[in-house]
Amino acid sequence: MRLDLSHIERWIAPGSRVLDLGCGDGLFLEFLRDQRQVRGTGLEIDQKYITAAIARGINVVEQNMDEGLANFPDRSFDTVVLALALQAVNYPERVLEEMLRIGREGIVTFPNFGHWRSRLMLGFKGRMPVSSFMPYAWYNTPNIHFCTVKDFEDLCRAKGIHILAREVVSEKKRQPMLANKWPNLFATTAIYHITR
Repeated sequence: MRLDLSHIERWIAPGSRVLDLGCGDGLFLEFLRDQRQVRGTGLEIDQKYITAAIARGINVVEQNMDEGLANFPDRSFDTVVLALALQAVNYPERVLEEMLRIGREGIVTFPNFGHWRSRLMLGFKGRMPVSSFMPYAWYNTPNIHFCTVKDFEDLCRAKGIHILAREVVSEKKRQPMLANKWPNLFATTAIYHITR
């Protein structure tokens, strides 16, 4: 399992109802179902991922979250997860608002584009960053919005979103020392637990 997902599973209560936006192949929901008895639903638009998630026994809704989530009633989930997808949606602020309407809490993870390697590549090479964690060139990336830790926290403040917890990971470490002290500069991935 991806490091960000293995890191956040402890924020999800056993037996709770979870909606995973952009659930991919359903591996995370399968883990939550089997290990934490979570009742999970995934939302996905890629047919190959939908097929893989269904093969795992995951309930999946085929839907583009950018087109809204009005088909989900208020507070119909305990937790709504948006893992490594915030930067790939057209309207991130709307998706965050909908997450916290649908669920009591939300968990958001995203690549920190303020990381020193990204800054170095852009500053010295004059090129958009490409790394093992962000392996896309500027012309084929699914990333639409390049967000940093500071950007996300500013958005939460502006929207009245309360940050319950923030944790960071690097490519291989759960909580690197420098990233804890200066997350905007040293965190590869930012992880937020949020609510209203």
